[in-house]
Amino acid sequence: MSKSYDDKAVTMPELDTVVERLCHPSSLDIVWHRPAQGAAMPSLDALREIMERLRAAIFPGYFGSTRVRRESMRYHLSANLDSIYHLLSEQIMRGFCFSCEGRKTSDPCAACENGGAAEALGFMERLPEIRRLLAGDAQAAYEGDPAATSPGETIFCYPSMHAMLHHRIAHVLYRLKVPVIPRIISEMAHSRTGIDIHPGATIGEDFFIDHGTGVVIGETCVLGRGCRLYQGVTLGALSFPKNPDGTLTKGIPRHPVLEDNVTVYAGATILGRVTIGSGAVIGGNVWITDDVPAGARISQEKPHA
Repeated sequence: MSKSYDDKAVTMPELDTVVERLCHPSSLDIVWHRPAQGAAMPSLDALREIMERLRAAIFPGYFGSTRVRRESMRYHLSANLDSIYHLLSEQIMRGFCFSCEGRKTSDPCAACENGGAAEALGFMERLPEIRRLLAGDAQAAYEGDPAATSPGETIFCYPSMHAMLHHRIAHVLYRLKVPVIPRIISEMAHSRTGIDIHPGATIGEDFFIDHGTGVVIGETCVLGRGCRLYQGVTLGALSFPKNPDGTLTKGIPRHPVLEDNVTVYAGATILGRVTIGSGAVIGGNVWITDDVPAGARISQEKPHA
């Protein structure tokens, strides 16, 4: 009987040398991560299941493998939310353990366990508000895109709605100060849609991204109600202040503020803590690093003869 590749690997001195080098502290210490109490890392598979369950709970009839009738909605929703709560509690606990340092006991500490349960419950209590916001986003997508035949089509098909489902959920978890998990959820949508929204960004009601690919919205962005972005828009930071030790300063406001009903067309770049006034329209492929007054129309300079 032939040996497996694993059997062969342990007998080859050349690979033993590689193993030795990879385990040497000079190589291993720079990448080694051990969550507190030896807890497991957050599970991508579990988080995908949570998102699929949340999608079905927020938009019943659109998603999920079970056909749900209105008269049996309470039963199905109760069972689904119970599963979401327990799955999410575990993942949030793992997130807390991921960011915990200095503990070396064999079991998760009470603080991480209690935090997982408490923040999962805090999240569940916000689900009606998340649904309300997403319903407004779907209506905005329908009203903002002449190709859309109904708000339902945008819920089921549009990358903007997929990205905003993930963002509305991730943002609540971010505000609850849950480590790691919000970023994982936002990156799930980023990898599928090409829309990169940091979970810290604050986005008002009735938001729509038309087409979407290549949009970037930074952590400290604040967007008012009724804003609309097109593909390739960047709402980014102009500079990155550093601490005395040379490390980047975290958490300071460094991204744009868009007031209500701002439209930003394809390829525009807005950088720094600037304010784009209510009702302003930013044309395609322009570069903005200063405040823009309310109602302004900013576009590229016309070519000269």
